[in-house]
Amino acid sequence: MLRSKLKPALAYLVLIVPSSLIILGFLWLLITSFSTRVEGLQSLGWTLNNWRFLWESPFGPQYPSIWTVTLNTLVMSLIMTLIVVVVSSLTGYALSRMKFPGRKGFLSLTLILHAFPSVTLLIPIYFVLLWIAKIPLIGRDVPLLGGFGYNTIGGVALVMVAFQLPFGIWIMKGFFDNISWDMERSALIDGASRFKVWWQIIMPNIKPGIAALSIFSFLTAWNAYLIPLTFTAGRAGKSAVLSLYLQNFISESVMTEWNAVAAVGLFQLVPVVLFFLFTQEALLNIYSGGKKGGV
Repeated sequence: MLRSKLKPALAYLVLIVPSSLIILGFLWLLITSFSTRVEGLQSLGWTLNNWRFLWESPFGPQYPSIWTVTLNTLVMSLIMTLIVVVVSSLTGYALSRMKFPGRKGFLSLTLILHAFPSVTLLIPIYFVLLWIAKIPLIGRDVPLLGGFGYNTIGGVALVMVAFQLPFGIWIMKGFFDNISWDMERSALIDGASRFKVWWQIIMPNIKPGIAALSIFSFLTAWNAYLIPLTFTAGRAGKSAVLSLYLQNFISESVMTEWNAVAAVGLFQLVPVVLFFLFTQEALLNIYSGGKKGGV
C-alpha cells in the first residue's frame, strides 16, 4: 500500500523540481522587465521605462524599429516553417511508401547532412547568396521578403530551410511509417491518385507530426542568431531580426541595461507561446493506431 502511494509521489517530485526552476526563471524575467532593480525575485522599484522600445527606438533613427524587426522575424519563421513542413511531408511520404533506386542512399545522406555542422558551410553559402542576389526578379526587391540573395529575409529563410530539411524528413517519415497501409490501399483500389491519398487520407492522420515539426521549425527560425548575423548586414540593417536587435543592448564600452534586455526577451517569447497554444492540441493527440507501413 505504501509502495503504491510512494511511486506517484516520487514521479510528481521528479516533475515538479525541474519545472519549478524553469518557472522561477520566467518569473524573474517578468519581474525584472518591469523593475528598475531587482534582488532575487524582489523588485526595488517598478517602471515601464524598460519597454520604451515599443514606441521609440532607443538606438537612434539609423536602427530599425522593434515592429520592423518583429515583422522580419515572423516572415522568416513562417516561410521556413511552411516550406519545411510541405517538402518534408512530400519527401517523407515518398521514402516511407515507395521503393525506388537510391532510396536507402538518400536516407543515409539526409542523416549525414543533419549531423554536418552548419558553421562549416557558412562561407560557401555566403558566395551562393551573393550569386543569387545578382539574378533579376528574385535576387533583390521582392516585396516583403527583400529577395532570396544576400542580406534579404528570403535568403536567410532559404538557408534555414536547407539546414532544417534533413531533420524534418526523418521526423515525417517516422510518422508515415506508423500509418496503416489499409486505408491507403482501399483508396488506391477505388481509383484515388497518390497525391489525393497523401493529401486527403494520410495527412489528416499525422497532425501530431505536422504540429511537432511546425513547432521545432518555428522555434529554430525565431531564435536563430548565427545564420541571420552571417547573411545580413547586421543588427542595424533593414533585414535584422529579433536576435540581432537584442544584441544592440549589449555593449563592451557601455553598461548593459539588463532590465531592458529582459523586456525584449519577454517580448520575443510571446509569439512562441501563442504559436504553441494554437498547435498543442494537435501535438498532444498523438496517433497510435494501425500497423507500421514503412519498410
